[in-house]
Amino acid sequence: MASNPRGSSHRYHLPLVALLSLILVQSEVLCYQYKVGDLDAWGVPFSSSEQVYDKWSSYHNFTIGDSLLFLYPPSQDSLIQVTEEAYNSCNLKDPILALNDGNSLFNITSLGAFFFTSGVAGHCEKSQKLRITVGNVSASGYSPGPSSSPSYPTVFGSIPQASSTSSSPPSLSEQRFPVEAAVAVGFAAYAVIKGLM
Repeated sequence: MASNPRGSSHRYHLPLVALLSLILVQSEVLCYQYKVGDLDAWGVPFSSSEQVYDKWSSYHNFTIGDSLLFLYPPSQDSLIQVTEEAYNSCNLKDPILALNDGNSLFNITSLGAFFFTSGVAGHCEKSQKLRITVGNVSASGYSPGPSSSPSYPTVFGSIPQASSTSSSPPSLSEQRFPVEAAVAVGFAAYAVIKGLM
């Protein structure tokens, strides 16, 4: 009785599916949603803590896929994304993006520097503005000022230092196995096994 060369190929399908599943389970997608300033609300900082947003952004390593959550009373405040020039001069005209729902989510979809401020007149001048960078980007005149401790003052007082058991989000260099690599390895394994059949 002649053997069917294709009939034995089904025995490779289960191990292949198991291998691909394992690779995809082992991969990590590291995207985070940051509540801006770790505050209860996006608001004008006290004069004693004017650099709260600059200090907050300097403690985070933002990556593509992350998002920023701005919480504020919509009847009292808003959020606009502006150019660097408008950020430096507190020019609220012609924003890139304007949000006013009180629960504004900004998704990071590219590398670069991003500039935000309140859309309410006078709030930017009182340091209610935020600059973040994604990737190795340096903007011309930006300097967040000295930072001494991760327990920085906020608009609502001091935030206690994090315990040693908590960890900050891993940077891109700490990610173990990107999804794209898992897919590529999976396709390569499939092609090799398919060639053996």
